[in-house]
Amino acid sequence: MPPYSTLTHLDCSRDGSRHDADTVQGTSPLGAPLLARYDLQRAADAVTPAGIAGRRPDLWRYHELLPVRDERHVVTLGEGMTPLLDLPRHGARLGVPGLRMKDEGLVPTGAFKARGAAVGVSRAAELGVTGIAMPTNGNAGAAWACYAARAGIDALIAMPVDAPVITRRECVVAGAELYLVDGLIGDAGRIVADAVTRRPGFQDTSTLREPYRLEGKKTMGYEIVEQLGWRCPDVILYPTGGGVGIIAIHKALLEMRELGWITGDLPRLVAVQAAGCAPIVDAFEAGLDESTPPADPRTVAFGITVPKALGDFLVLDAVRSTGGTAVAVTDDDLLAAQGALARDEGTWICPEGAACVAAVGQLRESGWLDGTEDVVVLNTGSGLIYPDTVPVDVPTLPKGARI
Repeated sequence: MPPYSTLTHLDCSRDGSRHDADTVQGTSPLGAPLLARYDLQRAADAVTPAGIAGRRPDLWRYHELLPVRDERHVVTLGEGMTPLLDLPRHGARLGVPGLRMKDEGLVPTGAFKARGAAVGVSRAAELGVTGIAMPTNGNAGAAWACYAARAGIDALIAMPVDAPVITRRECVVAGAELYLVDGLIGDAGRIVADAVTRRPGFQDTSTLREPYRLEGKKTMGYEIVEQLGWRCPDVILYPTGGGVGIIAIHKALLEMRELGWITGDLPRLVAVQAAGCAPIVDAFEAGLDESTPPADPRTVAFGITVPKALGDFLVLDAVRSTGGTAVAVTDDDLLAAQGALARDEGTWICPEGAACVAAVGQLRESGWLDGTEDVVVLNTGSGLIYPDTVPVDVPTLPKGARI
């Protein structure tokens, strides 16, 4: 009988050392993220793109390339297979007629974080974890709280006081133990790490401090390629905070190439940050392999307010190895892009996704994009999570008024 998963082991992302995938793991002894590895020949023998086409439309259609060994342990709310939307009117306005958007605002909990939560919680539960604990800028904590509830395990969440209010409510309604922290995500992370030491059975599921969040998010890469008929776009832009999404998409592309499912050049990957918190962009432009946290990070795109990403070196490698780039956009520009896209295409996206749309305009103006490319931007969440990004000042009419 074909395997449900072809997971073999974990690799340290720094030195390539091999680690056991069937025990609860955090980072490697070097403090680096662990990356899941698969028997790709066995996977290729077990399933083909044509075989995947007949499966249910969620991310578990790629289960041979995911870490959950037994289908009975899958925790799902129907996540995955989000639309890949053509943006003809807005693309024409930007001078990029081949513009598309992968819209993650339609997954459970309203953001792409549900992908990482689905796979991370499923694997944690399979390995006997009884509670997950994590710092969050909002959306990830909300997603992990909901999936923990679905799995019947506990959730301890800490988020900055400035995180979107709706994400607090998602955590509370799902029964999570929630704390607000007067600081940034790093401050929340230190508090959570300390708490886990006193909670047997809990796992620290902070960004890249467990191996499987990334595996859920890599399915965005698989889906984009499948939705384009098993071919790659020329360019993919991703809003980059902790960097898991862009690292994950790069991992998916490398796996698909080894599987023989794609050929030719990989898409150029673009890491998009806000000008108020752009450590990856600064490191890229300086030719460095690691980033330095900015002194006073702040942006309306709160989900990418990550001063120091644990996997910054992996983001920089993904960008450089594909011939991509890193771009920073101002809050004014991303908010303008959010409104312009909604007026052109009827879709209200999150500010992080809007940063990518703004970056397309910048890259077209600079000539980095010549306008002939197939370009995919990732919208990582619904604009509904961030209602305060759209001020409403409209007249109120008395009864019986005429317009």
